[in-house]
Amino acid sequence: MIDTQQKGIIFNIQRFAIHDGPGIRTTVFFKGCPLRCWWCHNPEGQEPLPEKVEGCNLRRGFDQSFSMQKDEIGKEFSIDELMNEIVKDKVFYEESSGGVTFSGGEPLMQPEFLIELLNECSSNGVQTAIDTSGYADIEIINQVAQHSDLFLFDLKLMNDDEHQKYTGVSNQVILKNLNELDQLGKKIILRIPIVPDITDSDENLQAIRGFVSYLNNLIEVNILPYHRAGEGKYEKYGAENKMNNTESPDAKSLEDIKKFFSELKCRVKIGG
Repeated sequence: MIDTQQKGIIFNIQRFAIHDGPGIRTTVFFKGCPLRCWWCHNPEGQEPLPEKVEGCNLRRGFDQSFSMQKDEIGKEFSIDELMNEIVKDKVFYEESSGGVTFSGGEPLMQPEFLIELLNECSSNGVQTAIDTSGYADIEIINQVAQHSDLFLFDLKLMNDDEHQKYTGVSNQVILKNLNELDQLGKKIILRIPIVPDITDSDENLQAIRGFVSYLNNLIEVNILPYHRAGEGKYEKYGAENKMNNTESPDAKSLEDIKKFFSELKCRVKIGG
């Protein structure tokens, strides 16, 4: 039986999203992330619990009935409360072959709540996708995979030392979980952040392409250019911005990377 009163912590709900999986989607942002990527666009989603940050009003996606209080980041939702928000746009999901994407932060940090949500979405005929860093216990990966067929899987750096430097964690668990999802027959959209002087080296991109070339269920590769849109959040949130005004990659570089990954014989596009 689904525990519809179970609570989870959400820090944003974005409607009519078109870059977080197929079709028109509602993206639900779970609070809490085990990574600390230098280029993170959602630093307010890193800590797992709701926070009070004076003068910080970053959330815009909630309906008025569920809007957060001023200076509050993160809100507790029950399954029923969140499902009421998700099903409001069901007609758009059906017309566009869309659905709901659970993102973050890292949704796998709240596995029990996530699984209950996935079950409830299935009962309501809503397709689901998980946008994940892949950093979680393999038991959680296996449990969640039983309830969702599509994973938007980030792959950032193949060198483990560099991965630890720029994200704060090893990539060994991530690579193992990517293989596990593929062996379970789950559809995978690979998302590669292109961060100048960090992830965009020939060596790193070649290593990524070589690793994923053996996947049987890779349906798409998204080339995600670094952008500076999140810089203002760091100032408002009082967090250190380690990117030091790094510029976005130029269009030619992105096209070259797209062409490089097109040899995988799956759809490749710039952006989500």
